[in-house]
Amino acid sequence: MSISNSDYSKMTDKASPNSPVVQNCIRAFLFGGGICLFAQVLNTLYEKIGLNADEVKLATPSTVIIITAILTGIGVFDKIARYAGAGTIVPITGFANSVVSPALEFRHEGYILGTAAQMFSIAGPVIVYGTASSFLYGLIIYIFKLY
Repeated sequence: MSISNSDYSKMTDKASPNSPVVQNCIRAFLFGGGICLFAQVLNTLYEKIGLNADEVKLATPSTVIIITAILTGIGVFDKIARYAGAGTIVPITGFANSVVSPALEFRHEGYILGTAAQMFSIAGPVIVYGTASSFLYGLIIYIFKLY
């Protein structure tokens, strides 16, 4: 049985509902902003309790990463992400989720071949690409500053 491209397009349009784009954008904005606001509140709280600037710079993202990892581990972060959409991909929370999720998914295969081997299956390419591109960028800046 052969189907034409136009018939296939009609079938897929009928089978897949339209996304509420404006509503999704508003949710992403509010949840992403809420995550950033929460981090800023943590930042201010850490300053108020007497941490110096370097300690605050370390404590704030560490706390957000730990909270995201815990929420991912107990299954809450995925429910939030399903509702909030792209708003949960604020870099630090999205990265923490992308490391913890595969680790949880493959834990039945053992600590070494499951959790440890699969932990960076999603985040690994980002780390490699980020490291390689920052090295190349630094090399280019270094070369042009020589001349």
